[in-house]
Amino acid sequence: MFCVATAIDSALVGATRRRKHWGWGFEDQQPTPAQVRASAGALAQHLGMTLAEVQEPVRLESLELAPPRIVAPASLSDICVNDVHARTSHALGKSYSDVVRGFRGRFDHLPDFVARPRDESDLELVLEWCASERVAAIPFGGGTSVVGGVTPDVGSGYNGVVSIDLCALDRVLEVDEVSRAALIQAGAFGPGLEAQLGERGLTLRHFPQSFEFSTLGGWIATRAAGHFATLWTHIEDMVESVRAITPVGAWESRRLPGSGAGVSPDRMLAGSEGTLGVITQAWVRVQPRPVHKRSAGVEFQSFAAGAECVRAISQSGLHPANCRLIDPSEARLTMAGDGSFALLVLGFESADHPVDEPMKRALQICQEHGGEVRQQGGSSQQASSGNTGSDAVGSWREAFLRAPYLRDIFVAMGVISETFETAITWERFPAFCESVKAAAQDAMQQVCDADGQVSCRFTHVYPDGPAVYFTVIAPARRGEELEQWAQVKRAVSEEIIAEGGTITHHHAVGRDHRPWYDLQRPEPFAAALRGAKVAVDPRGIMNPGVLIDPLP
Repeated sequence: MFCVATAIDSALVGATRRRKHWGWGFEDQQPTPAQVRASAGALAQHLGMTLAEVQEPVRLESLELAPPRIVAPASLSDICVNDVHARTSHALGKSYSDVVRGFRGRFDHLPDFVARPRDESDLELVLEWCASERVAAIPFGGGTSVVGGVTPDVGSGYNGVVSIDLCALDRVLEVDEVSRAALIQAGAFGPGLEAQLGERGLTLRHFPQSFEFSTLGGWIATRAAGHFATLWTHIEDMVESVRAITPVGAWESRRLPGSGAGVSPDRMLAGSEGTLGVITQAWVRVQPRPVHKRSAGVEFQSFAAGAECVRAISQSGLHPANCRLIDPSEARLTMAGDGSFALLVLGFESADHPVDEPMKRALQICQEHGGEVRQQGGSSQQASSGNTGSDAVGSWREAFLRAPYLRDIFVAMGVISETFETAITWERFPAFCESVKAAAQDAMQQVCDADGQVSCRFTHVYPDGPAVYFTVIAPARRGEELEQWAQVKRAVSEEIIAEGGTITHHHAVGRDHRPWYDLQRPEPFAAALRGAKVAVDPRGIMNPGVLIDPLP
């Protein structure tokens, strides 16, 4: 084993570039109003809807914020800030509702200040002070939550709120090449983490859509799922050991490849969303970067036919790295098709052996289910991940990566653009998909006075069912966007729970999903979770309102 001590590229970039306080990306990535207006006509035609006049976001210097209720004590002053940008950029996540609020300058819930601990001793001091002063503490990684997980909406029972930003804990501390594992601090962003591992030819192989601006600790705290469609889909599949600081002390599990010793402390922290402590570092399983890659785009006459094919592939034991089925509507929306066919994005990769044979068998399964193989790409020995294998697949991949940026533009144009995701077993999928889409369409018709568009894709597939991801696009009424989306979200969430799906496959619970998470989980488990929270957080300061309400 050896230590890694290389500067993170993203940290260097962050020193000269500032993140937007209201939306996705850096301030210098935001197109000008003139650029947005210039593209509005073509975008309106592509969406098939009339767009409102382009508006501009409220400027940071124009904001009038409520003053902080508390100030950092002298013992913490050198790691705490309460300037306007720090408070606003830590007040919201990145859901559609969050972006609308930030765009309009509506910061109803703000942290009183932001703490940036340099090490665990700083963090311990912050939590000790918060507990003694009855101040809520909200762990903050990259702030990419789309479910209200970092919003300081904690109720009136606290004297203030502190957002604990872990960006200074951004190192790959140690690499064990024998066991193929790495000890990484929780504040490491995706690009910086991969850059450090890449110097040794290694990768964590976890690439969520938020990869650019999300952190290892955030992935673990929310049970995030990555880009790859089968086998190790969620971050906990890669976790060997986790360390967290709680108000009553450190919580660290023994580093093991597996264990049957009771309830797993790692699994208990995975998905805890900052309610049981602040994750500071983790040993995670890494692997050599793949050099063998094959990809293909396969067309199906219908989404249903494609779904049957994907089920067969998921149950074949082939384990493709990518197996995303996109319905005709989304294919057209992302310029990957003309709306007449569903598209299967299929890929295999390996660091050890050629993948020609598994791809060959997977394409045979596609053809057996009526799929037409349009394009193939890659080779049995190809190190670059840039070759997607087809124009259609490349178009979809580019749209996938640009989607968070595009949504900011949609807000400026008066378009509701949001997603929701779930998972269901295969035998229930056909009826489930139709009922959820119908619920979304009916809700949009009622609240938007228009049909809108609901598209669907599979993000991950398992032998027993798919993770289904829906995208909603509809015209918004200026000033009523939040209420409109809330009604659509409520209708869809109620239908998902009523039909036996999960309220979330990989977006976490936060505050936004709490009403339906409370219905999904067994009540004895909820009681056990409350007991666990009391044990590690007796004052109830850790991210209150998320997952579980603290006991009085």
